[in-house]
Amino acid sequence: MKNSKSGQTMVEYIIIVLIIAIAALAIVGVFSDRVRELFGFATEELGGDGAAVEEALSERSVDWVKEAESQSAPR
Repeated sequence: MKNSKSGQTMVEYIIIVLIIAIAALAIVGVFSDRVRELFGFATEELGGDGAAVEEALSERSVDWVKEAESQSAPR
């Protein structure tokens, strides 16, 4: 009986971790452009290359993902 409860607890923990991982991916997907902007501004403030930051921020994340998918699609 004890092993059954231990296995059940492990499955519950795995489900919780999966839910948190999916939520984190969704949040990153929604806010990815804003997060890139914030890191870009921080890079410039710390003396980083402003031109490289502008180049990185010139394309939206959604467009970049679509381009990457089209390049990796089997032909």
